[in-house]
Amino acid sequence: MEGTILVATAGQGVLRSSDDGATWSRLGLGQALEFDAVVRCLTVHPEQPEVVFAGADAGLVRSGDAGVTWHRVDSPMNDRTIWSLAIDPTHPDTMLVGTGAPSRAAMFRTTDGGESWDQLPPEIPEFCAGVNRPRILTCVVDRHEPKNMWFGVEEGGLWRSGDRGDTWERIDGTPASLPQGVTNTDVHCVVVLEGPPKTIVVAVVNALFVSHDDGATWTRTDSRKTFGIYYTRLVKQLPGTDDLLLGIGDGTPGTTTRILRSEDLGRSWQDTVLDTPANSTVWAFGTHPADPELVFAGTKYGHLLRSTDAGRSWRKEWREFSEITDVTWTPAVAPTTEGH
Repeated sequence: MEGTILVATAGQGVLRSSDDGATWSRLGLGQALEFDAVVRCLTVHPEQPEVVFAGADAGLVRSGDAGVTWHRVDSPMNDRTIWSLAIDPTHPDTMLVGTGAPSRAAMFRTTDGGESWDQLPPEIPEFCAGVNRPRILTCVVDRHEPKNMWFGVEEGGLWRSGDRGDTWERIDGTPASLPQGVTNTDVHCVVVLEGPPKTIVVAVVNALFVSHDDGATWTRTDSRKTFGIYYTRLVKQLPGTDDLLLGIGDGTPGTTTRILRSEDLGRSWQDTVLDTPANSTVWAFGTHPADPELVFAGTKYGHLLRSTDAGRSWRKEWREFSEITDVTWTPAVAPTTEGH
């Protein structure tokens, strides 16, 4: 594989490999991103593969050389922890950024590549049930209708905008008030599929919700009843398809995990094959359109898994990490530095 694998961690910043995982390099000193930083999310620019953004424990940083050097993107998030990033693939100067614990959870937007920023409504409470301080774990720009945007809060519900983020509506609810809706406020992940029919998949802590009518009604899949384990961490769309991967475990951090695959818009799921039992719940998936067959997965306790058949089977990489919070790869090759 030609390119760079990037692994975000809680405590070792971003590690990278530009030789297909044979060696790994940590960050150098004196950068905007500390070598021992907590990094919660990564995203590769859709038109410039050497450009990568990272959300860290002290704001937003940008690399122009596939993760070797990092520079601060000055913003209102400088003193906040960033948990989620989303770039509009049809207008890459537009980006959503979600913050959260231990700082205040809020949604921010730029439409000029980071030169200026707006804090968007709504105002999210400082505290919540379950995790004490909320965090925005997921934000999405609908590539098929970019005026539609989504974000989900752990814990604080599912939110949708139909005007590129200017206004937002909360669309989760209780069984009594919204019997066909998303009924859990602990939202982990949102994915929008083109279809047909257009499909929205929402992962909450213990279930999957799937809508085939643009969010008017939802079908709930109880994770424990269906998959035997409950902790529903994330779903990921495979590039160029409407196929999905699901990462689910027996808790957080968990002691076991399953990766499942759907080829019918989330209606049914099939197990994939892991060559080595993972040591904890899958926490992240990494893909890139340059090679849709190549997928990476990272676990809470640092196992890195690789698939070369679009997620049908997986093998464990030799290198283990601290807590993996996100993983991605880009076809841009990072300049070689000393491996560790």
